[in-house]
Amino acid sequence: MEWSLTQNKLLAFHRLMRTDKPIGALLLLWPTLWALWVATPGVPPLWILLVFIAGVWLMRAAGCVVNDYADRKFDGHVKRTANRPLPSGAVTENEARGLFVVLVLLAFALVLTLNMMTILLSVAGLALAWVYPFMKRYTHLPQVVLGAAFGWSIPMAFAAVSETVPLSCWLMFLANIFWAVAYDTQYAMVDRDDDLKIGIKSTAILFGKNDKLIIGIMQVAVLALMVTIGWLNGLGWSFYWSVLVAGALFVYQQKLIVNRDRDACFKAFMNNNYVGLVLFIGLATSYMA
Repeated sequence: MEWSLTQNKLLAFHRLMRTDKPIGALLLLWPTLWALWVATPGVPPLWILLVFIAGVWLMRAAGCVVNDYADRKFDGHVKRTANRPLPSGAVTENEARGLFVVLVLLAFALVLTLNMMTILLSVAGLALAWVYPFMKRYTHLPQVVLGAAFGWSIPMAFAAVSETVPLSCWLMFLANIFWAVAYDTQYAMVDRDDDLKIGIKSTAILFGKNDKLIIGIMQVAVLALMVTIGWLNGLGWSFYWSVLVAGALFVYQQKLIVNRDRDACFKAFMNNNYVGLVLFIGLATSYMA
């Protein structure tokens, strides 16, 4: 495999890894930080924190590469994705595979500095990241696999800090799955018409006219699970205030998607960054008290 590392090629790799669009990395980062702070409890050891932050960015980039590789035959038929590096020819299939391997090896090298339990869990995380992009061909629930992939850093974080995966860990993991299905359904609502034409499956298609209601139910489930985690860990009022603010953001998102307008649905999806941030601020300040 020959890599031509010209400026245009580097820019194409940059777009393929979505480093120009940090929203995905942020939606992966916030649950990771939640887990680290609850598992410690409080501020985690600096090296573990740095490993997980770097790992989030590397694995999100790797996930974007494998997602575009899996969708390379479909993206050219969707207006929003037609100019992505693979369908446009800016990056070859061999280059995409090579980039994916490099990113995964870098992430795994970081994990090797942690304990054995975390290393073993990372193998399952890689499997989830690899499998997710192909699920949309076989099931209308690929967003559930995405939620598991995005949330696998949660048990890894608990393992890295405490070498245990207690009830709070799995409740947070479940909350993240509900959250990811909710926000990725909003994202899928943007492409629903195109996906129907080319045979791609999603929860937006599965839920149909009940999409807003089901998203709302999952958002309520997220809030209930986070309150339960707060109770189990004796968190202070600052955390519960943050859950209330997150609930207000969910209400705002429901208002945005009420007419299923594409741009409004995408805006609702993007708003979830603030949900993750607010909940992290609530956790962090609670442990400072």
